[in-house]
Amino acid sequence: MSLTLYNTRLRRKEVFQPLNPERVTMYVCGPTVYNFIHIGNARPAVVFDTLYRVLKTLYPEVVYARNITDIDDKIMKAAKDNNESIADVAERFTQAYLEDMVSLNTLSPDMTPKATENLEPMQSMIATLIERGHAYEAEGHVLFAVQSMPDYGKLSNRSLEDMLDGARVEVAPYKKYAGDFVLWKPSAEDEPGWDSPWGYGRPGWHLECSAMIKAHLGDRIDIHGGGRDLIFPHHENERAQSCCSQHGEGEFVQYWMHNGYLNIDGEKMSKSLGNFRTVRDLLGQYKGEVLRFALLSAQYRSELDFSRELLAQAKASLDSLYTSLKEVDGVVAEAPQNLSDAPFYQALLDDLNTPIAIAELHQLAKALNKAADEEKPRLKGLLLKAGELMGFLQESPEQWFKQGVGEQGISAEEVEALIAERVQAKKDRNFARADEIRESLKAQGVVLEDSREGTSWRRE
Repeated sequence: MSLTLYNTRLRRKEVFQPLNPERVTMYVCGPTVYNFIHIGNARPAVVFDTLYRVLKTLYPEVVYARNITDIDDKIMKAAKDNNESIADVAERFTQAYLEDMVSLNTLSPDMTPKATENLEPMQSMIATLIERGHAYEAEGHVLFAVQSMPDYGKLSNRSLEDMLDGARVEVAPYKKYAGDFVLWKPSAEDEPGWDSPWGYGRPGWHLECSAMIKAHLGDRIDIHGGGRDLIFPHHENERAQSCCSQHGEGEFVQYWMHNGYLNIDGEKMSKSLGNFRTVRDLLGQYKGEVLRFALLSAQYRSELDFSRELLAQAKASLDSLYTSLKEVDGVVAEAPQNLSDAPFYQALLDDLNTPIAIAELHQLAKALNKAADEEKPRLKGLLLKAGELMGFLQESPEQWFKQGVGEQGISAEEVEALIAERVQAKKDRNFARADEIRESLKAQGVVLEDSREGTSWRRE
């Protein structure tokens, strides 16, 4: 079975055929680092991390780039508000983002280009666009002339008139056409900026990704990913810049992929509604693997309602899977030799159908529970491999059930001390104290399980 992906540009699923089967390239838009990222920002990171894992099972080399936008008006405002440099703001929230991504079990991309480290490629691309008649200078700005590209709007399937209608377009007097967008803009003396042939200034947001793709991955790439909100104007404008600046004909991206929106408790997430949830805050209440499971519980192109109920279901599902592994803790897993017939793998090859893959994960766990001893190594190996491809089951069962979340709640050391006290209380026939300890731990989310081997425990 071949990998199929939904191509936004063509609005259909296609069999994936890379430009070079020996080296697959993928670029995903990363964060603008002026604050902690919200859970909506985490969805594309988790989705395309999963795709990255799948691609690595199919091709000898996969080069995955996820950028950092570290120069932007929002960063400048945050720096001014906090009376610090944009470099300090960007560095602090870049590190926070990377830490959050580790907590969500995402693999490190092969490269993480930063906008501020790629000014030369950006200025080179601007110069090429001007030379070819696709851009012009005006009052210290350089703008892309959208009317110079015959099929501008092909990605988002909009006409120029549709794009202007209701769009937040700055109708500036220096623009030749209202829909023209900025490639370079001037900076005031007290604002961050760089010298250029067009004066002291800074790049436009859309330009940054186009230039970084060309500099680090080449003129043409296989996959470009991001959230659906980026289709227009960001990705439409990326396509325009890159196609018009490169030599030869053809698209610069073979497969455009976009994940659906994320709602909070049935409503669109927004600061004005007060339902804006950062990953950092959520990690104080839930394990990163629970958040990841919740984000993959729906097919990536669908809208996802992110709620407490969804997180409770995600935790319960993971508890069930880890319980199955706990029962075969002493069994040595057998690494799968061939994944092609595995139903969970076939689901992932079908445009990352993670809900079906998760259902197959549970079927594997159920089969493992009922299997004869000689079958358990193979089934355990399949279950662990399925978990690896989706970023699940990354802890041992013991860690999963005993490790707390954040800094809240009773520590593992305190639990062990109370269990030891309870054992002694039972030896002393002080059953009232033993029961008191059990109930106290239960109230703190810790369940004790007595057996012939002694007392084990887990968190609810």
